Amino acid sequence: MTPDEIAAGMDGTLAPRDDGHWAILPAETIQNHAAFLSRLPDGALVCAWFGGTLEGKSDISIYATVLDEGADRWGPVSRLTADPNRSEQNPVLFSAPDGTVWLFNTAQPAGNQDEARVYMRKITRDGAALVAGEGRDTGLPNGTFIRARPFLRDDGAWVLPLFRCNPRDGIRWTGAFDTAAIAVSTDGGQSWAVTDVPQSPGCVHMTPVTTQDGMAAFYRRRQSDHVHRSESHDGGRTWSAPVPTDVPNNNSSIGVAALTASVLGMVCNPTSAATSTSRRASLYDELEEQDDRPEAEDGCTPIWGVERAPLSLCLSTDGGKTFPVRYVVETSPGTCLSNNSIDGKNKELSYPVLLPRADGGLDIAYTLYRRAIRHVRLNAETVARLVAQIT
Repeated sequence: MTPDEIAAGMDGTLAPRDDGHWAILPAETIQNHAAFLSRLPDGALVCAWFGGTLEGKSDISIYATVLDEGADRWGPVSRLTADPNRSEQNPVLFSAPDGTVWLFNTAQPAGNQDEARVYMRKITRDGAALVAGEGRDTGLPNGTFIRARPFLRDDGAWVLPLFRCNPRDGIRWTGAFDTAAIAVSTDGGQSWAVTDVPQSPGCVHMTPVTTQDGMAAFYRRRQSDHVHRSESHDGGRTWSAPVPTDVPNNNSSIGVAALTASVLGMVCNPTSAATSTSRRASLYDELEEQDDRPEAEDGCTPIWGVERAPLSLCLSTDGGKTFPVRYVVETSPGTCLSNNSIDGKNKELSYPVLLPRADGGLDIAYTLYRRAIRHVRLNAETVARLVAQIT
């Protein structure tokens, strides 16, 4: 598909496919990336993402649209943030116990992820559209980033999975010092305490889920080797050091959720630097803003540019140590040597998120060629067939 062909299909209408339905979400922006799915208190599905001209530009803002249960078309798009000086990225939605829906997002100047701040604001529904309240800085340290779904601890505390870009004086951010952590709030998001995940260099996008044996968290890896995994046996208070799973990782995002009491599903691009020679200098090498600071000479060695395709659903019955069933949701060349959304060279299917449905189906959203957000709804029969292959 060309960028123009994608744009022509960006009307949000669910169209049938053999295993369910799919749609290309509406958007007025040229670049759309980093989708996040959640359910509103009324049961509607909401998808949030960031959009603008180019990741890192100050015109990047958070957008969202709603799909009512039973509807066959996504609703109008709402712009939820508008910081004129920072690139607002990685939206995360959280429904608090009192029913309040909170939007968390990062905001950074240009490509300086080590200067990112995390903001939160209330989200409400006004007819078919969403409305955002005033943003508030969470107070988390400079360089804090988010991507995964928060969860409630057994004592009612809010837990927000993090990765930390760990600023170094005089050094330009490249991902070399990124590590994993959690932030905990016992006062409804008014204040946060950060606890680091031990021995986690290069582990980002921490995604915790409940398993039969406690909790497991899964990580994207800057080193582009494998998805990594750690465990918690105290309700998410402390975590073990991450270790590799059998799923390759290309230094791109993953999404994980429990499909049944015994089956975990992970959507990702199961490829790595070991099987690809594609490389790019950095995530933000196309930005016009110049940064003359030197790169780090130590830390881990991030690898950028490995293909971001196919987009696959992987299943596990051992708490996420292995994922023997792998189902291709969509495939493409996966080329991501450029973030440009206009020239048609980017072919990535990336940054997936998944959300199980009450009817046994599965909603998945991801980036389509950096031009749009794709929504796939796998029907219950397809999910049951895949689960039966592993149970």
